[in-house]
Amino acid sequence: MDSRGQVSLEYLLLILVVLLVLGGVTIPLIGSSIEASTDVSRASDAKVAVQTLADAADIVYSNGPGAKRTVSFYIPVDGALIFANNSVIFTVTYSNGTRSNITAPTQYNLTSQSVNVQRGWYRAVVQWPLNSTTVLITNITRT
Repeated sequence: MDSRGQVSLEYLLLILVVLLVLGGVTIPLIGSSIEASTDVSRASDAKVAVQTLADAADIVYSNGPGAKRTVSFYIPVDGALIFANNSVIFTVTYSNGTRSNITAPTQYNLTSQSVNVQRGWYRAVVQWPLNSTTVLITNITRT
């Protein structure tokens, strides 16, 4: 047998083994980094959604009784929007099963009930009715 051919075959086998080892190590790392970036994206989208509602409530409050504002926002995962005291809260569940409350504060107490939402675009009406002492977030509908 030709010694140069044997050396070439040994190098090919060595390269194959190195590729298998690298593939076995990097593929799980890539999977976990994709999950982590997806979690960051979901949390960021949830923060934008609750901040949009909180900002709309603050603008309506600044404009006084009779003010009304309609806003659109994106919900990244199924969950519940909670309007409690001076904040808008949405709970995000991450890929590892942990949960985090995404909160946006408002300058004024909000009146609304918790609303279960699914992933997608929504529209909400934020208003301060005449002869009322509270800002309401109503008509949260999927668009």
